[in-house]
Amino acid sequence: MSQELERVYTINLGKALLSQSQHRSVRAINMIKEFARHHMKVEQIKIEEDLAHQIWAKGVRSPPRKVRVRMSKTEDGYVLVSPYDEEAESSVTPEKETKKVSDKVEEAPKKEEPSKEAPKKEEPSKEAPKKESKE
Repeated sequence: MSQELERVYTINLGKALLSQSQHRSVRAINMIKEFARHHMKVEQIKIEEDLAHQIWAKGVRSPPRKVRVRMSKTEDGYVLVSPYDEEAESSVTPEKETKKVSDKVEEAPKKEEPSKEAPKKEEPSKEAPKKESKE
């Protein structure tokens, strides 16, 4: 195992609701381990503490229906299951590539188009019209 393998999955935990209410979060943790064994082909699974807190956040009776996780196979021979962060994924892109993209945007010729906004119509007042009383 010279290379480190990393994948992102969305695990459906809806079937955990079929078990007894006192065992649902425990069942959800076991479902995550089963999913990891099946998809990563490794017997040793370790669940990160943050993911466990996410499962147990609403108590034992109501685990989340779906969980987005990142599974990474380590050189030690086990799979580490952690919660997926979109922000961490976006920060991985190197700065050089983003500068190249921004340079291309600046080089593009700028065309000024006249604004095609429709003139705003005056809205009638929402108050009911006052009735004149005859005396």
